[in-house]
Amino acid sequence: MGYRVAVVGASGNVGRELLNILAEREFPADDVIALASSRSLGRKVGYGLDQEIACQDLATFDFKGVDIVLSSPGAKVSAEYSPKAAKAGAVVIDNTSHFRMDPDVPLVVPEVNPQAVAGFSKKGIIANPNCSTIQMVVALKPLHDAFGIQRVVVSTYQSVSGAGREGMDELFNQTKAVYVNDPITKEKFTKQIAFNCIPHIDSFMDDGSTKEEWKMVVETKKIMDPKIKVSATCVRVPVFIGHAESVNIETREPISAAEARAVLRKAPGISMIDHREDEGYVTPQESAGEDAVYVSRIRDDISVENGLNMWVVADNLRKGAALNTVQIAEVLVNNGHLRKAA
Repeated sequence: MGYRVAVVGASGNVGRELLNILAEREFPADDVIALASSRSLGRKVGYGLDQEIACQDLATFDFKGVDIVLSSPGAKVSAEYSPKAAKAGAVVIDNTSHFRMDPDVPLVVPEVNPQAVAGFSKKGIIANPNCSTIQMVVALKPLHDAFGIQRVVVSTYQSVSGAGREGMDELFNQTKAVYVNDPITKEKFTKQIAFNCIPHIDSFMDDGSTKEEWKMVVETKKIMDPKIKVSATCVRVPVFIGHAESVNIETREPISAAEARAVLRKAPGISMIDHREDEGYVTPQESAGEDAVYVSRIRDDISVENGLNMWVVADNLRKGAALNTVQIAEVLVNNGHLRKAA
């Protein structure tokens, strides 16, 4: 007997990716349920290569008997329904921002802190980190273990899919409008995104940072080490799928590019492609549809005593969201935290 798994937000970008990855990785599920708002009631979503599941109404669904809930419907919806699912006996892996900084909810990246999943018993909920944080900490963890990271300065180049289907549509429509000389319409983003970069993701905070930048700071501390200092600048770029990051680190112990390559080459979840030649690095476009976190452009930072620069790229819908969520569920199963469905 396998597990009964519900995917909340199944009609969205991440929800569809969750269903694909569950099937791809042959997660031990006997029953997979697609849940969405009443607007999507009855809509068919793909599961695997040749199966389709009709969406059920989240508002009227009874979670009793569900073992695992993979939730990605938006923070406000999760705030209401994730606790309901947990109260009914399911373990919820929540991909929204709502529970990430709750001290009673573990924030997990399986390659970094898999042991933290045990903390789900407090509220029945595990939080999936922000997409930009996930790929960065996967690359940072082996270096932190080897050299002791003290400070991180990161600039992100984040694709429009991070803003949902509406963000992707806006990039497409604005690009088309530029070519045919139509007026540019802005709905999802604060400025034109086609042929542009916007240094503004999520809302502004009192100190001038955006919420996205704040997330990278506090989530890195919670997942890895509260002593690490982080400075982030998050930028939306006209790319459909795939986030890139320029990451600079300062370490406690001496570090060199050669030593970093040797450590990263052995690290789980990382594909190191770092050739100092044309095309010897990975771009967001090449990461789309892939599971790995790619690390390129590893080089010494000679402006500080123990410094390193690197370029980190990943598919934000997969490793940055859906894949990490499914990997957390796999840790729960493999470590014996979940009972089999009756």
